[in-house]
Amino acid sequence: MQFRFFCLRAIRTCLLFEFRTRKSRRTTDPSGTICNSKIRYHGQICQVSQDVGGNPVNGFANFKILFAIIIGPFAILPPANAQSENIPAAVEFAGVAKQLSEHIAREIEQKKIDSFSIALIDGDRVVWAEGFGFADAATKRPATARTMYRVGSVSKLLNDVAVMQLVEQGTLKLDEDIRTVLPDFAPDNSLGVPITLRNLMNHESGLVRESPVGNYFDPTEPRLKETVESLNKTRLLHAPGSKTKYSNAAVSVAGYAAEQAARIPFAQLMKASVLNPIGMTGSNYVLDDSIRKNLAKGTMWSYDGRRFEAPGFALGTLPAGNLYSSVTDLAQFMRVIFNEGRAGGRQVISRELLAEMLQQQTRPDGQQRSYGIGFRLGTLDGHPTFEHGGAVYGFATQFRGLSDKKIGVVAVASLDVANGFVSQVTDQALRMMLATKDRSTSTPKLESTTTIDRETARKLAGLYSDGKQRIRLFESQGRLMMQSGTYDLEVRQFGERLVIDDVQSWGPFLQWTEDSLEMNGQTFSRVVENKPDDIPERWAGLIGEYGWDHNTLFVYEDDGKLWTLIEWVFRYPLTEVSENVFAFPNHGLYHDEQLLFSRDKNGHATTVVAAEVEFLRRSGVSNKDTFKIVPLLPPDRLMEIALSAEPPCEGRDFLKPDLVELTAVDPTIKLDVRYATNNNFMGMEFYREARAFMQRPAAEALASVQESLREKGYGLLVHDAYRPWYVTKMFWEATPQEKRHFVANPENGSRHNRGCAVDLTLIDLKTGAVVEMVSGYDEFSERAYPDYPGGTSLQRWHRRLLRNEMEAAGFDVYEFEWWHFDFHLWKDYPILNLKFEDILQN
Repeated sequence: MQFRFFCLRAIRTCLLFEFRTRKSRRTTDPSGTICNSKIRYHGQICQVSQDVGGNPVNGFANFKILFAIIIGPFAILPPANAQSENIPAAVEFAGVAKQLSEHIAREIEQKKIDSFSIALIDGDRVVWAEGFGFADAATKRPATARTMYRVGSVSKLLNDVAVMQLVEQGTLKLDEDIRTVLPDFAPDNSLGVPITLRNLMNHESGLVRESPVGNYFDPTEPRLKETVESLNKTRLLHAPGSKTKYSNAAVSVAGYAAEQAARIPFAQLMKASVLNPIGMTGSNYVLDDSIRKNLAKGTMWSYDGRRFEAPGFALGTLPAGNLYSSVTDLAQFMRVIFNEGRAGGRQVISRELLAEMLQQQTRPDGQQRSYGIGFRLGTLDGHPTFEHGGAVYGFATQFRGLSDKKIGVVAVASLDVANGFVSQVTDQALRMMLATKDRSTSTPKLESTTTIDRETARKLAGLYSDGKQRIRLFESQGRLMMQSGTYDLEVRQFGERLVIDDVQSWGPFLQWTEDSLEMNGQTFSRVVENKPDDIPERWAGLIGEYGWDHNTLFVYEDDGKLWTLIEWVFRYPLTEVSENVFAFPNHGLYHDEQLLFSRDKNGHATTVVAAEVEFLRRSGVSNKDTFKIVPLLPPDRLMEIALSAEPPCEGRDFLKPDLVELTAVDPTIKLDVRYATNNNFMGMEFYREARAFMQRPAAEALASVQESLREKGYGLLVHDAYRPWYVTKMFWEATPQEKRHFVANPENGSRHNRGCAVDLTLIDLKTGAVVEMVSGYDEFSERAYPDYPGGTSLQRWHRRLLRNEMEAAGFDVYEFEWWHFDFHLWKDYPILNLKFEDILQN
C-alpha cells in the first residue's frame, strides 16, 4: 500500500514538473544555442533539455527520465533474500552450486586470483550467486555476490540498450548518418559511405579501435566529448558496414550520440533510463563512495612475473568500458533479456528492438556478422548464445546466456585478462545447468589439473615446428609454459594427458613424445635452435619500452621480425612498411592499424604512435652502462652498521664449509668482480681483492659448465660468488624500499653468504668480448628478469644458453635476475661472515 502511494505521488511530482518546465522562462547562451536546466530531486541532479524558447526538448522523454530517477530503485522489488551478501542455490541447482563452489575455490588458489563472483540465472530467477576469495586480500574482506567490479566491455551492452531506447522514442535513427546527431563528428572518410548507429554498435563503423584521447591507455580522464572529438584526427580503416573491427571508440561515439540526443550527461542518462529501471541500482558508470567501499581490488600481471595493483582511472571511453557492477546486478539484466525487455512489470526496451539486438545480421555480400547490435552471438553445444566479455585493468568478466533455454551465467574475476578461465567456468556452469534442466544422468564433472614437475618441464623445453608455425616450451618459475603466436600459456597435467590451462585459455590437449608434440591434429617436431643473426642496424633504435608504468608497450625482435607486446599479454609480429612505419597483423586487437616511430638525430626512437595512441620512450639504462642507485646512507655509516650487526642464528646442523677459489678449480674461468671496484650499483668497494669463492661441490659444478660451454665457443665471466654477510647487510640498508627485491634480506641471509650462489655471464671465446644480454649486470629493472620478453633473439638466445647450461649442472636461476644462479645444495651450508682474507688464511 505504501509503495502504491509512493508511486502515485511520484507520478504527480513528474506531471507537475513537466507543466512547470513548459512555463519556465527562456534560457539561451550568448550564441543562441540550446541550454540545459538542472533540477535537484532528493539529492540527484537531473539535467533537462530546453530549446531556445525555454521549452523542453522531447518533453515526454524528460518526463520518463525524471520518473525513472524517482522510482527506478523501486521498479524491481528485490528478491526475498536481498539483504544477504550471497544468494543460496535453488533446490534443483544445489548440486551444480556445490560442484562449482569446490572447483572455483581450487582454481582461484592455483591461478592466484584474489576474488571471483558468479551468478546463475534460470528464466526470471537468480538461482545461485556467490563470491569466493577476498575482495581485498590485505584486509581479508571477503568477496560476495554483491562485491563490485569493473566489468569492462560488458558496459557496451547497457550503453546500446540506452541508444535503442532513444531509437524507440524516435529521438535517434538506427540507420541514419551519425552526423545528423553529431554534426561536428568528422573523421577522415573518403569512402563515401556514412557511419550509422548500427555500424557503431555492431563494430562495423570502420573507426580505429582506440581514440587518440581517452583511449584505454590514457590516465588523464578526459570528458566523453573530448574523446569523441579526438577521432576527427583519424581516418576510417574500411567502409562502414563492410568489415567487423572491434572498436571501443565506436561504441563511445554511440554513447555520446545518446548523451547529446537526451541532453543529459552520459552517466546520469544510464542511471535514469537503463540501470535503475532494470534493477541494477548499485551499478554506475562513475566511481562513487557507495561503489568504492565494496569494490574488489584488481591485479595486473605480466609474462616476466610482475604483479601489481591495477590502476583505477576512469576511461575516456566511458560507454565502452567503465561500468562498475556486481554479478547480482548483471543478473538483473540477464533476467530482462529472458523477459523480452520487461523488468518488474515495465517494458525497459521494446520486445522488437531487443530481438533485433539479439538477431544474427547479414552483410550485403551474404556473410553473417559475428555481432547483433552490441551482443556477440554464437553457439554452445548447438544452443544459440548471446554474450559479451569484459577485460579492463585488473578484471575479467563474462556475460553469457542461452536464448533457447533461457539460462545464463555472469562471472567476474579480479585478475587482468583472466577471461579464458572466467569463460571456462561460465561454459561449465551452463552445461551443468542444461543437464539439470534436461534431467540428464551425464552431468559434466569438473576436474582440476596439476603442475608439471620441474624435471619433466625441463625435458619438454625446446623449440618445435610443423614447418610453418613455431612453438616454444620453456620452464618458468616451476611452470611449463608454451609460447605460440599471440600468447604465453601454461601447460599442465590432466590425468595422463597435457593440456593448456591458463587464466587466458583452457585447451587444447597436447600429446608429447621425446621429439615431437601433437596439438589440434598437427605434429610439431623438435628442432635445433640455431644461433640467431643480429638485427638490422635500422631496427636497433626502435627496440625498447614505451608508454606508462600501468601499461607498457614493448618493441622487440624475434625470428627476424620486429614484434610488439601490447597491453602486457598480446604479442603481435609486425610487417615493415617503411623505415619508421610497421603494420599490425591481420588478426588480433589492432588489425588494419600501424605503428609510426619518430626518431632523434641518432636514429633512436623517442615516440611511437601505435593504433592512434602515442607512447613515449621510457627512460632506461644502456647495457654498456653500470646501473646505479643513490645509497640511503653514506659508506662509512653503512660499514659501521653492517660490522656491528650479527648474522641470523639458524640453530641447525650444516655441512662443514669448504670454500674454494673458482680459478683454482678451473683457471679458464674469467673474473670481473665488480664489488672489488667502484664499478657497481652502489659505487663503492666492498672487497679488497678481486676473488671468487664457492663451496667445493658448487665450484666443481661450475667448472663442468665452463667445459660444456667451451665446446660451443663460450666461457664464463664471474662477477661475484661467495659474499660475506656484512656486505649483504650493507646492500639492504643502502637500497630504496621499492628496489629491495633485487637484494637479499639479511634477516634470512643470502645464498651468496652460503657460498652457493654465483653472478655471471658469457664471454665469446673467439673475440674475448662479453656477450650482450637483454640487460646489464646488476640492473635493478624488469629487464633483469629471466623471462623478460624484450630485446633481440640473439640476446635471449644467449640468456637461454647460459640458463640451460647452469640448470643442467644443478643450478637454478633467481626469479628477478638472469645472471644469478643458486646451487641446489645451498640449504646444506650455513650463512658465513668471513672476509676474503680470512678464507685465504684458513
